[in-house]
Amino acid sequence: MISLKNIQKYYDIGHNKLHVLKGINLNIEEGEMVAIMGSSGSGKSTLLNILGILDYADSGEYILNNVTIGKGLSENKSADYRNKFLGFVFQSFNLIGFKNALENVALPLYYQKIKRTKRNEIAREFLESVGLGDRADHMPNELSGGQKQRVAIARALVTHPKVILADEPTGALDSQTTYDVMKFLQQINNEGKTILIVTHESEVAQQCKRIVHLKDGIIESDEIISQDVLI
Repeated sequence: MISLKNIQKYYDIGHNKLHVLKGINLNIEEGEMVAIMGSSGSGKSTLLNILGILDYADSGEYILNNVTIGKGLSENKSADYRNKFLGFVFQSFNLIGFKNALENVALPLYYQKIKRTKRNEIAREFLESVGLGDRADHMPNELSGGQKQRVAIARALVTHPKVILADEPTGALDSQTTYDVMKFLQQINNEGKTILIVTHESEVAQQCKRIVHLKDGIIESDEIISQDVLI
């Protein structure tokens, strides 16, 4: 599903170059649930941006679902691949405040040019799948943190992406809500969805099936936790 070979990334800082990713080699198979951990400055956010086609490696090879991803892609093609292959879940939820839950979930379908009646029908199905069918008309400020994150997960799933990329998805949640969200992500994974979670929380990482530790731009360790993780 995902293949990274010798991924290198630099950032210009004044007259100097900061070497952020120093030869990342990583393969992720379909159906895996992988945690990416690392301290601040380890390169995990940069890696996530490259995986999410929000940035590009300076050298190396990135293959996503048999498609080569790189700087040669046009912005339109990059956006098309993001919408087709990837679903995003963020720590801050990134819901649109003036749209209700249903409209937030339906938004990615708008960019796929699906008619409004049909996209609302699909969005309602996904809201029901995360247990929020009765909150479809609620605005984000009328939802709890856990409910907002479940709306965000429904939005990430609505286009049937190949991979879910979650950036600190429990960082703004209390322990009980973290448990609930992780249980739901495990359920999605057990149904076959590939999930990558960037987190600094070891308790969250331990609920994944594999943990990749980054340090100073390299993979320090890559550990299989379980093939059948249950909370």
